[in-house]
This record gives sequence, structure tokens and C-alpha cells, in this order.
Amino acid sequence: MRHNFKNLKIWILGMDIVSDIFKLTKTFPKSETYGLVSQMNRSSVSIPSNIAEGSNRENKHFKYYLNISLGSSFELQTQLLIAFQNEYLSKKTTEEIEHKIIEFQKMTTGFISKLDTNLSS
Repeated sequence: MRHNFKNLKIWILGMDIVSDIFKLTKTFPKSETYGLVSQMNRSSVSIPSNIAEGSNRENKHFKYYLNISLGSSFELQTQLLIAFQNEYLSKKTTEEIEHKIIEFQKMTTGFISKLDTNLSS
């Protein structure tokens, strides 16, 4: 079964996260341009990109890309906490973005479980 990635709630949320991260990282110190800024931007972009890439594949292979996307979200969550730890972000901003990332993780895990159910049927 093929999926139109633009209609997937997880892809839409992933795109929202990318937008938030790009706005946030513009405020980071210039010394982080090739460090944390680059890492956070790349891991955020990986979230919806892997969903899109896998959406045109059979469910078994789509799950692989969803798991990569999920892994990128955990990587981004860690980087977000590092940015907070280094006082690049306020607690409020960190919690708002982390909430979106956790919501993405829950939704994606549920979506993968649904694909597993469809695969075993």
C-alpha cells in the first residue's frame, strides 16, 4: 500500500517541527553554526524526509523509513535538551518543542503498530 505523505499527520507534524527548529537555531550563537545548529537542522529535516521517502514503498519497507524518522526525532530531542542545558533556549520554549517531538514519537509509534497489524492480516 502506498501512502500520500502530504496527507499523513506525522509528516505534517514533522514539517511543523522543522519550521520551529530552523527559527530557533537562528538565535543560537554563531560559534554553534557548524555544531549544534547544523546537527539540529539536519535531524529535524530527516524526520519528514524519511516519511516522504518511505511513503512510496510497500508497508514492510515503509516501516524501515518510519523507524529512521523516529530515531531522528530522539536525536533531535537530545539536541534540544543540550541547547537548553547550554542556555540557548528558555525552559518554556524547550518544553513546547519537546512536547511536539514527543507527540510525533507517539503518533509514529502508533502508525508503525497499525502497519504491523496490516502486515499480519
